[in-house]
Amino acid sequence: MAAVPVYRWRLAPDGLATRRQLRALGLRPGGQDVAAQIEQPRRRRGPLVAYLYAIDQAKPVRPMTPAKWASLAKANAARRICPECRRDAGYVIPPSLGMCSPCAYPEEQHAA
Repeated sequence: MAAVPVYRWRLAPDGLATRRQLRALGLRPGGQDVAAQIEQPRRRRGPLVAYLYAIDQAKPVRPMTPAKWASLAKANAARRICPECRRDAGYVIPPSLGMCSPCAYPEEQHAA
């Protein structure tokens, strides 16, 4: 693998973009190799690194199909179901709790 050019933060040449910048343009890397990287130095840790891709080689983002939309809706619905009481919590259950608030804190229901 050949070494990629490294640029300082905000000093990359035109025609290169990060994944997020490509996405904002409606593009994706499309299998191309990393063209360069940018680094932002930090005091006590290693530098922040972002990979850059050539904009002219990027491909359009694939559109969402009805099957993908259905799959995403099903996954989001599963994140709302409490594994303890099996009810829809009405919100995404936090991974830190692992269950809905009434199941996680049952004593607070009777205290009020």
